[in-house]
Amino acid sequence: MARGVYIHIPFCHQICNYCDFNKVFFKNQPVDEYIESLGREIKMAVESNPTAYSNIKTVFLGGGTPTALSAEQLDRLLTLIVSYISLDDIEEYCTEANPDELTEDKLVVLKRHGINRLSLGVQSFDQELLKKLGRTHENEHVFQTIEKAKEIGFTNISIDLMYGLPGQTIEQWQNTLDQAFSLDLPHFSAYSLIVEPKTIFYNLMNKGKLPLPGEDLEATMYEMLMAQMEAHGLHQYEISNFAKPEHESAHNLIYWDNEEYAGFGAGASGYLDGVRYTNHGPLKKYMDAIDQGELPINHQSKVSLKERVEEEMFLGLRKTNGVNIKHFEDKFKKPMRDIFEGQINKLLNEGLIVETKDTLKLTQQGKFVGNEVFQEFLLD
Repeated sequence: MARGVYIHIPFCHQICNYCDFNKVFFKNQPVDEYIESLGREIKMAVESNPTAYSNIKTVFLGGGTPTALSAEQLDRLLTLIVSYISLDDIEEYCTEANPDELTEDKLVVLKRHGINRLSLGVQSFDQELLKKLGRTHENEHVFQTIEKAKEIGFTNISIDLMYGLPGQTIEQWQNTLDQAFSLDLPHFSAYSLIVEPKTIFYNLMNKGKLPLPGEDLEATMYEMLMAQMEAHGLHQYEISNFAKPEHESAHNLIYWDNEEYAGFGAGASGYLDGVRYTNHGPLKKYMDAIDQGELPINHQSKVSLKERVEEEMFLGLRKTNGVNIKHFEDKFKKPMRDIFEGQINKLLNEGLIVETKDTLKLTQQGKFVGNEVFQEFLLD
């Protein structure tokens, strides 16, 4: 049974140099037709398996850029969603947004339809770094958009930040943090740059034209991030996420709790009834499948017990609270140490995890090498 719903809007007015998500330039795309196809996909899925969608707690619009849509297109999309998915018990209804696209008329539409959380892609407050990233907004867009959102009644606002960027200095990172804290927001996400294949940055890196900070400098930036978030009253509840009390991302916690969710839209992924699936990415393939009355699934696989156990560990360890030992045993009918005795002892000896009566979690040192810790829990 799905606890959350992810809806993918693949359109962007500008493609960022680091982005490897399924996306296309907005211009000359069948945007209105895509929105209608989305509605039909949701309708087909819900009608074919109503029980799976009977207890939805979160809906998340991602992309691409949902706010690349016009106010009228957003209104149509949100009308279709509520036509087929009950939002009566919704805890969090969130959309991603670009600061320079989230106009007042769009904010009014979002508010009217019950969106109660905004996640803005800010990345940096350094204009030169923003240009390198391929971002089009300026700092005043961020401040003006957040001020307008607050006026309209949005209180749960998050921004994304990035560090470890090409040529980024400690001073630039400190300035970004200072500007971010001045906004007095209840949630921040902050990610180190990962250079993904099929991106502009990947091509530049292969040509030796992407001067990235070294691991030591990146670790210093992460250390600054954790210390200063804590000092500003934002607790770290996941490796890259910080929140004031009661403002954690309910939707993202579904992923880290290894619970089920539905994915709709071109290239979207879901995890439902023990099956992970991914939709067709190309718009034509996605829309053609729906035109033929079929769910647009490109690939699906039953998640094995081995995979479920692995995912429980490396997703759960991303959370500051870690993996609950009793919950693990209740879920898999086996004590955690029966499966991972060697891995746990090794990581304990290396000081990368800590084990209490109730939980297994990363130490402060472990947070710096999280991916290495997670790999230890991949079973042969």
